[in-house]
Amino acid sequence: MKKTIKLTLAVVLMMSATSLFAQKFGRINSEEIIAGMPETKEMQTNMQAYVKNLQDEMEALQVEYNNKLQEFQKNYETYSEAVRDMKSKDLESIAARTREFEQVAREDIQKKQYELLAPIHEKAKAAIDKIAALGGYLAVFDTAAGSLAYFDAAALTDIAPEVKKELGITETATPAAN
Repeated sequence: MKKTIKLTLAVVLMMSATSLFAQKFGRINSEEIIAGMPETKEMQTNMQAYVKNLQDEMEALQVEYNNKLQEFQKNYETYSEAVRDMKSKDLESIAARTREFEQVAREDIQKKQYELLAPIHEKAKAAIDKIAALGGYLAVFDTAAGSLAYFDAAALTDIAPEVKKELGITETATPAAN
């Protein structure tokens, strides 16, 4: 009886050890995947147009300020004290609006970029999850995150080709420049 228990225990230990070594681990560079997605190129085009629109508004404020400043400097001597004060306050108001617009625009750009990138990240993650589940991977490490101190690239299966295929990314697509 003791022999049977010991033998069963040995078999169980051997099976658990071999099943541990049979686990599959993968790796992927999510930044590379996301850069190759057509949605990313479209998002970048949209962001460029959005930023251009905000820059145009900023330039209009600066032109208004510069024109009023030139007029103020040119006619300073001819203005009465009350007009000088009014014009000076007007210039300060335009400068304050410009600073406020610049701050709000910066925040809006970040918000818009996050808003446009979120569905792209979700789509890439869904594809990675699907390929990892289909491939039976226990874990997939994202090399773009850089959170791994060390990994043997040869021991980890790169699932990027399957994910690219799932997303319809062709190998001729070049990653978008940052």
